[in-house]
Amino acid sequence: MIIPAIFFGLLTVFLFYLFCLGGRTGHSRLRELQNFVYAHRGLHNENRPENSMAAFRAAWQKGYGVELDIHLMKDGNLAVIHDSSLQRVAGEAVDIEDLTAADLENYTLLDSREHIPLFSQVLELYRGKAPLIVELKCARNNVEPLCRAACAMLDGYEGLYCMESFDPRVTRWLRKNRPDIIRGQLSENWFRSPAKLPMILKFVMTCHISNLYTRPDFIAYKYCDRKTFGTDICRKFWGLQGVSWTLKSKEEFDTAVQEGWIPIFEGFEV
Repeated sequence: MIIPAIFFGLLTVFLFYLFCLGGRTGHSRLRELQNFVYAHRGLHNENRPENSMAAFRAAWQKGYGVELDIHLMKDGNLAVIHDSSLQRVAGEAVDIEDLTAADLENYTLLDSREHIPLFSQVLELYRGKAPLIVELKCARNNVEPLCRAACAMLDGYEGLYCMESFDPRVTRWLRKNRPDIIRGQLSENWFRSPAKLPMILKFVMTCHISNLYTRPDFIAYKYCDRKTFGTDICRKFWGLQGVSWTLKSKEEFDTAVQEGWIPIFEGFEV
């Protein structure tokens, strides 16, 4: 009696896990996103800083889509920058959340003449020409105001885009409040990451259990971590689209495309 009970208990746990990994399939515009490749933070190099208008302009000229990162500023504007701190890209120990749009003229990117762009500037450049993968960077527990500001900005945008985030609360907010938007859940093998997260959260995020909460249209997973059981279940059993980041060689790019991932690349041209 004990062995059958254990078997059925394990089977129940597995079936529940299987259910957790599902998402939403069949969004009418997802297939359009599959027709493009995406330059990570724009087509940047030693002369064009990441997440700069020069990098976005170069990607646009090549016909690439772009992946970019947005933060909510003190005045309600959205800035395009990866880190909260400007230390790495502008050499200043100040957070983007403490600045206004007018302040951006005081900072240049990586010893160039480029400034941190506003999200509105990138939208004006890319309007309707190629799609955008917009990563929402949550800071200081600002999930709702960040999401509302991003959606308000994109409501008037004529081009194709999707939104993604590492924070399941952001993806959940989109599911609940803006189900029309293509949404994605970013993740990786958090047990390999130096990020200081509780072990249970690392497990939930690595194994895609947060999909139960977010029901994403796609999963965006770190390229070198992609061969996991949970990721295979998401893509091959549930049919969720995969987005692979960040591809840093033509070999990685070709492998990802062959495996059916939407590619986000940097450091080379395709």
